[in-house]
Amino acid sequence: MTTRWFGAPVQRMEDDRLLRGHGRYTDDIDEGALECCFVRSPYAHARITSVDVTAAREVPGVIAVYAAADLPFGDVDLPLLIPHPNLTHGRTQRCLASEVVRYAGEAVAFVVAESRAQAEDAAELVAVEYEPLPVVITPEAGARAEHLVHDDVPGNVAAELVQEVGDVTAALKGAPHRKRMTFRYERGAAAPMEGRAVWARWDDREHKLLVYDSTQSPTSIRGGLAVLFGMKESDVEVIAPDVGGAFGPKIMLFYPDELLVPFAAMRLGRPVKWTEDRQEHFTAVNQERSQVHEVDCGFDDDGRLLALDDDFIHDGGAYTPYGIILPIITAAQVPGPYRIPNYRVRFRDIYTNATPTSPYRGAGRPHACFVMERTLDAIAAELSLDRDEVRRRNFIQPDQFPYVLGVVWQDGNTVVYDSGDYPRLFERALEMLGPRPEGENIGRGIAVYVEGTGVGPYEGAHVQVLVSGKVVAATGIPSQGQAHRTVWAQIVADELGVDVEDVEVTSGDTRRFRWGVGTFASRSAVTAGNAMHVAASMVAGKAKLIAADHLEAAPEDLELVDGHVRVKGSPDRAIPLAAVAVLSNPVRYAFGGGTEAATQFAAKSRPGPPLQDGEQPGLEATGYYSPPGSTWASGCHAAYVRVDPKTFRLEILKYVVVHDCGRVINPLVLQGQIEGGVAQGIGGAFYERLAYDADGQLRNASFMEFLMPYATEIPSIEIDHFETPSPLNPLGVKGAGEAGVIPVGAVLAAAMEEAIGVPFTERPQSPLKLFELSRQK
Repeated sequence: MTTRWFGAPVQRMEDDRLLRGHGRYTDDIDEGALECCFVRSPYAHARITSVDVTAAREVPGVIAVYAAADLPFGDVDLPLLIPHPNLTHGRTQRCLASEVVRYAGEAVAFVVAESRAQAEDAAELVAVEYEPLPVVITPEAGARAEHLVHDDVPGNVAAELVQEVGDVTAALKGAPHRKRMTFRYERGAAAPMEGRAVWARWDDREHKLLVYDSTQSPTSIRGGLAVLFGMKESDVEVIAPDVGGAFGPKIMLFYPDELLVPFAAMRLGRPVKWTEDRQEHFTAVNQERSQVHEVDCGFDDDGRLLALDDDFIHDGGAYTPYGIILPIITAAQVPGPYRIPNYRVRFRDIYTNATPTSPYRGAGRPHACFVMERTLDAIAAELSLDRDEVRRRNFIQPDQFPYVLGVVWQDGNTVVYDSGDYPRLFERALEMLGPRPEGENIGRGIAVYVEGTGVGPYEGAHVQVLVSGKVVAATGIPSQGQAHRTVWAQIVADELGVDVEDVEVTSGDTRRFRWGVGTFASRSAVTAGNAMHVAASMVAGKAKLIAADHLEAAPEDLELVDGHVRVKGSPDRAIPLAAVAVLSNPVRYAFGGGTEAATQFAAKSRPGPPLQDGEQPGLEATGYYSPPGSTWASGCHAAYVRVDPKTFRLEILKYVVVHDCGRVINPLVLQGQIEGGVAQGIGGAFYERLAYDADGQLRNASFMEFLMPYATEIPSIEIDHFETPSPLNPLGVKGAGEAGVIPVGAVLAAAMEEAIGVPFTERPQSPLKLFELSRQK
């Protein structure tokens, strides 16, 4: 019996190359490229009265300096990536600002030189005159609208959306108990090891543009560049090489550099490269997280939720390039795994003079989980009930799936939970957590969550068996560390009955696979994984058809095992998959014995042409998968923490995770995803906060001031997995990319609250905040 690769703990096959320093990142590509930098606004809000690049152009080594007026698309707004009918006042920036800057770090000029140092020297000589304008820097200030970020946007409101299930007003009025609360989430940054980078080369003879980009969606970048420059898509190639982390912000398109670097390469006739520095990544790359929720809930004497009304504002920053996906996700995920018969949610997406926002790992989900779990804890405290028992009384039960939530999800569909067992997750987490450790100032936190994953519209894959018997596979989705090469190889190897080491996977290269969407929203395993399954299944079917004629057996009586196509129950009647690959092409020209190996299985004569109608040469296939809707993963995190009453240092004594992402492809990879997510969640819950001052200046735009947890702050994490397969896709899988980060803020808030007896309604906390709260107490 052949090894089953799906579900096996295969070691990550990409790691050896990366750990030995053989990775190839965008900044590693040179070819004598010119280098460039941006002139960025020092003001969060100002009118530009003049831009003079004359002196900068005279600096030795400078090749070009561009202001907005120098660009053929200088007056074109960058694309609104995801429009929405409720986004009535969507606004996007331009490649280079020419009239008004709306956040500190917005690009005003672009300098290209022989070296980065020369470009930076010249950038200092670009003379920009500004007329400062009033700054709006918090979501509350944006909602008050005493000043406007965009003169033509009333009230600073980009969008407003209200959804209701049931009759919330009546249910609140009739509830035995009612409670109002305010919850606040601060801004955070993704901070991957590798910042953003773009390299481009123009071939004037072939009229082709080649771009390397540390993006999460190379196929979309290719399409946009082709439209902007009036080219055929086949003449634009975009590659996401090795990418040192992304976590969401690199899905945003287009950043100004993704247009200006290719434009400069085409205009100047030389390769051009830009790599951002860390301060740029803090100020000019999209951020996330900031929301303020006003919650009004009604409940009975047993703590059962009867109604919940959530009115929140979302800080969109200066522009809305990614539409209103973030608040839509939050609005849909507030109920989480709990029954709420009457639910109303209203949000307003508010403009401020901060860096624009787009998804960052979790993407609106941590906010929702924080609101729901903190609400349940408050209900338990109000009624003097056990927090665990309140959750048990509100869970959606296993026999209630599919469960229709009744509000709209980010894919435009109504939220429908497809499968799960939330009570089981909860009880298992409590079991794993065990008894409370001895000592003082110790608290316990627990939170249960759902995660919408596998959003469409589609992904595709190409799978081919070579005449050597090796297999190559490609998909448009790139990788930023998720072990795509390993898990895709496992799926393909299972379908074709080959060793996983014999499958080579390429991703994120439009030269290898031209169509796709991207890696984000915990969708890769669901969409690209199933596309790999579809393509490999097609190849397996074709192999059986070719082999059937030679083995004198019906295709349905054949199986692919150990690199052969063989008759079920008769392992001696078999043909190597490599020979089938040779036979699949009427023109057989294999070196290394391929043709000779297939000689004994020479094609039998049949009437008609060698390739009959519908047939194609080669043992290969391209397949696509388009999900009917998102599939919903879930999980439960629990922890014991100690808070030092003198230093307010947080010590996580024990942390457990029970997770359900449907069928598990690779438990080792999944473990790494969850551990990394928990680490980011801890950072976002207790350490990482972007500190803007009243003038809109980011005061901690470096790793010296932006507090991040070290490995010493991350505990050992105990993980268990349940599998409730999704009925929505052939593999039964669900996404897991954001599972680790979603509930951490709620878990630690509950634990710290119990440890020091102070209510927590904001995130992130910090030792200083704990000290201030304890003094108020």
